[in-house]
Amino acid sequence: MVQAAFDFGTSRRIYSVTALTQEIRRLLEPRFPDVWVEGEVSNFRAAGSGHLYFTLKDATAQLRVVCFRNQARYLKFKPQDGVSLIARGSLSVYEPRGEYQLVAEYLEPAGLGALQLAFEQLKQKLAAEGLFDAARKKPLPLLPKTIGVVTSPSGAVIRDILRVLKRRFHNVNILLYPARVQGEGAAQEIVEGIRYFNRSGTAEVLIVARGGGSIEDLWAFNEEIVARAIAASRLPVISAVGHETDYTIADFVADLRAPTPSAAAELVVRRRQDFEADLKDRERRMGQTMRLRFSEFRRRLTELAMHHAFQTISTRLAARAQRIDEIETGLDRGLYERVRHAREKWLHVSSGILRFDFHGLVDLSRGRLGEIEVKLYTALARYLDERQNRVAHFEAVLRERNPLVILGRGYSIARTADGTILRDAADAEVGSGINVKLARGELDATVLGKRP
Repeated sequence: MVQAAFDFGTSRRIYSVTALTQEIRRLLEPRFPDVWVEGEVSNFRAAGSGHLYFTLKDATAQLRVVCFRNQARYLKFKPQDGVSLIARGSLSVYEPRGEYQLVAEYLEPAGLGALQLAFEQLKQKLAAEGLFDAARKKPLPLLPKTIGVVTSPSGAVIRDILRVLKRRFHNVNILLYPARVQGEGAAQEIVEGIRYFNRSGTAEVLIVARGGGSIEDLWAFNEEIVARAIAASRLPVISAVGHETDYTIADFVADLRAPTPSAAAELVVRRRQDFEADLKDRERRMGQTMRLRFSEFRRRLTELAMHHAFQTISTRLAARAQRIDEIETGLDRGLYERVRHAREKWLHVSSGILRFDFHGLVDLSRGRLGEIEVKLYTALARYLDERQNRVAHFEAVLRERNPLVILGRGYSIARTADGTILRDAADAEVGSGINVKLARGELDATVLGKRP
C-alpha cells in the first residue's frame, strides 16, 4: 500500500521507498514504452510457470529481462547463456527488488534467424538421442501393394507422385491422408496422418511430402512432434520435403530422404520392366542352379556305385561262395573216407545220412545269399528312383508356378479401360469397354450384361 509523503517545512519532501519506486516507474515506463536492446544472455532461468528470466549484458553494463509465458510460448528457439540476442519490449520497475527491467515481448538471435537457431537446437537434441542413427533406419519393402501419402490434396505434389507411380508400376495402390503442410496446426495434422497409417495397417510404406519454399513455409516439418512421430512409426517413412537443397528435421529422422516428391515416388517402387528383367534373370540363374544340382546328383550316384562298401560286399559274397565250395569238397572227401573205412557203420546209419542233403544245404545258403544281393540292389534302385522323383517334383513345381502356365489353363485377366483389374462383376459398367489378357494375346470387349 502506498504511503503518503510527509513534508517538514517547505524546503524538503520525504518519500517512502514505495512512493519513490512508484514515482520512478511512472517516469520510466512512458519514456521507454518500446525499445530494442542487444546483448549477451547470462543467468538464464526458465521457471516452472513458463516465464523466462535472464540478464542481457555487454562489456560495461547489464539489464534484467523477463519474458512472460504468453510471449515465450511463441518463441521458436530457447535462449541459452552466451547467446547474443536482440530483445524488444518496454522498460518497467520491479518494485519488490527496486530494479528496473525489460519486459520482453519479442526475442531473436543476433546475427542468426530464430527459426535457423531453433532448427540447429532441435537437430542437436535429436541427434544426441540417436534418432538420426543409420542403425535404426528401416528398409523399404521391395514391391509395396499400397503406399500411404501424407500431404496436401490440392497441391502439385500429389499429382506428381501419382504420375510417376502410374508410369513406373500402375498396379500399386495409393492412399492419401489430406493434411495441411504449412501454417498453424499443420504439424499436428501431419502427425495424425502418420499415426493413422500405423494404426490402420492399410499401407506398407509412407511418403511425407510437400513442395519447396522458405524456411517458414517448411517449418511444420521441423517441429519436434513430427520428428518423433516419424521416429516412432513402425512403417518405413520417406521424407520428400522441398527441393534438393532444402533440408528439414524430418529428412534426418526419416528412413529415407528423397530430394523431391517425384524422386520419392521413383524410390518407393521400381519400374515394372525392372521387375520383369529381374524375374527373367532369376529364372536363368535358377535353371543354371538346377542343372548344376542334377549334375552333382549324377556324380554323387556314380561315386556311390563305385564306393568301396559295394565292392567289399561283392568281394565278401565271392569269398563266402568259395568257402562254401571248399567246405563242400572237404565234406565230400571226409564222407568218402568214412564210408570206405566204416562201410558197416555207414550201412547202419545210411538212412540218416541219406536224409541229410548237403547239396540242398549248400543250395539254400546260395539262395539266401542271392536274396541278400537282390535286396541290396533293390534298395539302391529305390534310392535312385526317389532322387529322380524329387527332381521331377521340383521341375513340376517350377513349371506350375510360372504365371504364363496359369493363363495357359484357360484363365484370363480382365481390366477396365484405366487398367484396374476386375475382381467383381459389380465393378464393371454395362456398355463399358474392358481388356481381356489371355495366354496368347489380348481381347478388347464390351460389357453387354452382368450377373452377381
